[in-house]
Amino acid sequence: MTSPPRTEPDGAPGLSPALQRWLQARQPVRFGPERDYGPFVFQQPDGRLDGLSVDMLRLVQARTGLQVRELPAAPLRELLAAARTRQVDLLSSLRPTPERAEYLRFSQPYVSVPALLVRRADDAVVGLAQLAGVAVAVGDGYAVEAPMRQRHPAVRWVPMADDGLALTALLQGAVQAVVVDAASLAFLVRSRGLGGLRADGPVGFEYTLSFGVRADWPELVEVINRGIQLIGKQERQRVLDRWLTPLPALAEAATGSWAVRWGGALALLPVLTLGGLWLRRRRLRAQKRPPDTGDRLG
Repeated sequence: MTSPPRTEPDGAPGLSPALQRWLQARQPVRFGPERDYGPFVFQQPDGRLDGLSVDMLRLVQARTGLQVRELPAAPLRELLAAARTRQVDLLSSLRPTPERAEYLRFSQPYVSVPALLVRRADDAVVGLAQLAGVAVAVGDGYAVEAPMRQRHPAVRWVPMADDGLALTALLQGAVQAVVVDAASLAFLVRSRGLGGLRADGPVGFEYTLSFGVRADWPELVEVINRGIQLIGKQERQRVLDRWLTPLPALAEAATGSWAVRWGGALALLPVLTLGGLWLRRRRLRAQKRPPDTGDRLG
């Protein structure tokens, strides 16, 4: 990842002299990207890193002078293990958890989306409480895994390296349901042309995502928070609009079966961050638009 030039808004205070000295002594910061967590962070076919969190990090770099050395992309569990042993300085797209807080500090959040229960379209509509003894996939090491295991111990949880593998396992019949965040679901439906799926509703968990920093570098959290605060509203909104694909239109085009139900799920989304505001506004726009009969997957 290149290090953009510093472009602070006119008149906006930058980093303190102490933070600038600290940053200069430790750059470049080693960034560990997840390999397949679209739309937040993922590798394009040409190997280029992309995603909402990547765009946010680049904006932070431009405003703080932060220099980043991109490490090879890997599954989340491998990155967390590397962060624990301080082989990685910076991670993205993380929800703070008590376990992670033992070796990481977290920036302020920059997006929030709900986790959903996803099933095949021809299965009966159920909730997790009705899936005792049934195989349900969840991201291995993802923040949602531990709460789901605690709240629904009778479910036969199947950890998967990423959401794409989990949805593939669902379509192949290896599992009967998947817990996945709404943004990743929309991204995978669009990018991989997945069909035959239905969202049965939210599972009571929000992916409120932050950057994670090695615990002995609180100064880096200050740098990142300052960078996030210096990002203008319009720039922030452009990033959200680029990556948070409206799920109702994708659902209708991909499966024709769960667009209405997804609108109900959005109504339950707490407006916690700009991501939440964006999703609510998209839902209201979708209600006012005539039905989309075209192919929106391209």
